[in-house]
Amino acid sequence: MRVRVLIHALAPDSDTGGVGRAYHKISAALAGVPGLLGNELLREVGSDEPRFVVMSEWESMSAFLCWEQGVDHRLTTAPLRPYQDSRRGKPFALYEVTAQYLR
Repeated sequence: MRVRVLIHALAPDSDTGGVGRAYHKISAALAGVPGLLGNELLREVGSDEPRFVVMSEWESMSAFLCWEQGVDHRLTTAPLRPYQDSRRGKPFALYEVTAQYLR
């Protein structure tokens, strides 16, 4: 089953473009990572604060875990860490795709 990883981010008013810059830097570094199918930067509509979700899609849980447990994971994702929205408890979640309709 494919896996989606969602990371919640919040940009301070003093640096509203920081999340986007971090996303693009990380995405460039992730190009060609085995098992990574793609990622998206989503901005919440109608929020008073600049809230974002970074969603990455992986071909399997094992592909994601292989990358996450590798030596490059923490260094590669470091640019987004200052923007993680820790007010949610934990700033990320893993979801397995259990059903899907494509149109």
